[in-house]
Amino acid sequence: MNNPTVRIKARIGNTFRSLRQYNFRIWVAGSLISNIGTWMQRIAQDWLVLAELTHHSGTSVGVVMALQFGPPILLMPLAGLVVDRVDRRRLLIVTQAAMALSALGLGLLVISGHVSLWQVYGFATWVGCISAFDSPARQTFVSELVGDSDLPNAVALNSSSFNGAQLIGPAVAGVLITAVGAGWVFIINGLSFIAVIASLIRMRVDQFHHAPEATAAKGGVLSGLHYIQKRPDLIIALVMLFLVGTYGLNFSIFVSTMAVTTFHGGAHVYGMLSSMMAIGSVLGALHSAGRSPPRLSVLTLSAFGFGAVGTIAAVMPNVLSFGILLVALGAMAQLFTTSTNSLVQLSTTPSMRGRVMAIYIGIFLGCTPFGAPLMGWIADAFGPRWSLAMGAASGFIAALVGAVYCARKSLRPD
Repeated sequence: MNNPTVRIKARIGNTFRSLRQYNFRIWVAGSLISNIGTWMQRIAQDWLVLAELTHHSGTSVGVVMALQFGPPILLMPLAGLVVDRVDRRRLLIVTQAAMALSALGLGLLVISGHVSLWQVYGFATWVGCISAFDSPARQTFVSELVGDSDLPNAVALNSSSFNGAQLIGPAVAGVLITAVGAGWVFIINGLSFIAVIASLIRMRVDQFHHAPEATAAKGGVLSGLHYIQKRPDLIIALVMLFLVGTYGLNFSIFVSTMAVTTFHGGAHVYGMLSSMMAIGSVLGALHSAGRSPPRLSVLTLSAFGFGAVGTIAAVMPNVLSFGILLVALGAMAQLFTTSTNSLVQLSTTPSMRGRVMAIYIGIFLGCTPFGAPLMGWIADAFGPRWSLAMGAASGFIAALVGAVYCARKSLRPD
């Protein structure tokens, strides 16, 4: 193993080991196509609200994010219980089809010229309700495809697929918005769901790694919260996720307002900056894929890195320097979120995983209603640079929470 070539091949093989399994391989392929469409729609939706339905209103973009990511909090207990009790593959077929219809419906409204801001709000709320069930199902479904031994690797590669799509989707969306309008971007996204639905149908069910069935204990809807209450390590991880997710991961606001207001760019500039952030996200996910199962110390360091890079990015003088910092910011954000996801799943009993991951998703997505409108208002009132700097501060606070816990744990006698 002293041969550098052998070591590199071994590292590459370890990084992509989950792809040796057929079900996970076709899942990643189908998801990649669908995720490209999803990122295209994100750019088109932000642009539609920011530049066509309002006059550069960061607050309105924040409201859309709040409506889209708010329902996971309200539906969190029910969604977790459903995910633990039903066939996740069939559930995903239903949720992905519903999202496809939503994208097609909004696209037709835009193309026909009948779209208004309140309709975008309505579609965002509908997608949020679907995501409340879809997101925890997708997260826990990965463990059925590969098993617990390869779960951290599969979670990281799954994130690589999502963020790899961000390399393509925003850039393509920027070109299409300029060439044919935002409406056709929504239509393309709706059609892209065919790929992931087809992958779900083609899977070999007999190769699934099924977890033990969840017990039908009394009060099962709240059992996920009761489980977490007894686990201080999970509480700390979720508190850190709450801080960074609520205030720091509002990239739709940060990047769009910096592109349009600070640097006076068009849709193509916004798409380019989003793609540069995606480069960092992919690098962060691939780094996570080659690592051993994460610890809270990794979350602490990556949260601090997120805060430091975000603060520097907020003062960059031009588009190029800002884009370069976005690469590093994307890597730090991805390392933090991927590590949190893996830690929470691996630290949870399989029969409780759906309910705990519903809480994870509720925090990861559902806390946006609290942070996004505030970050949007700060961007409107004080400028996008201040909004990004405030978001970066959440990384420092989360790192402090993690560091205090790790220090106290190290001082405790065994």
